[in-house]
Amino acid sequence: MQNLVSTNLSRLGVREIESRLSRCPSLPSLSSINKSLLDLVLNEQRYSAQIGEIIGRDPSLTSRLLRLVNSVYYGLTTPVTSIEDAVFYLGIRQIRQLTLVTPVIEDFQKLTVQCAFPWREFWQHCIGTGILTHEIVGLAHATPDESDYIAGLVHDVGKIVMAWGFPDHFTEIHRIAVLGTEDLVEIENRVLGIDHAELGALYLERHRLSDLLIQTVRHHHTPERARSHGQIVASVQIADLLIRHEKMGCSGNYCEVTSENCFGASGWQVLFPGARETEMSIARASLSRTLGLMPRMLEGLV
Repeated sequence: MQNLVSTNLSRLGVREIESRLSRCPSLPSLSSINKSLLDLVLNEQRYSAQIGEIIGRDPSLTSRLLRLVNSVYYGLTTPVTSIEDAVFYLGIRQIRQLTLVTPVIEDFQKLTVQCAFPWREFWQHCIGTGILTHEIVGLAHATPDESDYIAGLVHDVGKIVMAWGFPDHFTEIHRIAVLGTEDLVEIENRVLGIDHAELGALYLERHRLSDLLIQTVRHHHTPERARSHGQIVASVQIADLLIRHEKMGCSGNYCEVTSENCFGASGWQVLFPGARETEMSIARASLSRTLGLMPRMLEGLV
């Protein structure tokens, strides 16, 4: 039997949804300090002292960086307190990802104050999905850059928009979802009249974000429907399922994800059409190693 919806709430029509969506604040642009750092780490002249100087101007980024390195490298005799040493241990790729994570989380946290929800665990889910997306794209022999990581990071932006623009519906949806008896998308459509994937895509379209992000947010459960950027969208689907299967963080969807759900997902056919079992086994082994390292990393990031 379906869980009953509160009698005080009604399913909203398209006009009301669009009206509330229009009042949702736009995504703030990345601050100049993070742009400066991104430009630097992409440069061939990668000097950790220069990177450290830029990071040092941002207390939030500094704190997150030191927390991450001491969490990941927990066996160090002496905790790392120098930004230069942290850059040395983490490497350029993780520094680049960290500069992307920090402003995105801080910007979106301003939109989540409307509703009680395990937001810290939600961000761990999103960051884990971003990290794993980057690796899966590489396994598919595509050319990974930070755009795939960002796509994984923001795939669930619709849930944040829902919490800001439709707080009563969001609360009711997750009252039902936590029981774990019904898929989140089905609950959202029944209670609100739209699911987080479509709501997030409409939000990104309204604020003229890239087609990659729009396609990812709209189709991260159904990558075979994406009209472009199919490999990245498929990678996000698989990463999302694997992170949920490993119970890292909290996506807000409490239905159990089995190993069969993960490795039978439609995204595998998008990524590896006609792949042999040997190739799939290699891909699974690589992802398994990353998943084993991830809990400590996520604890340090959020």
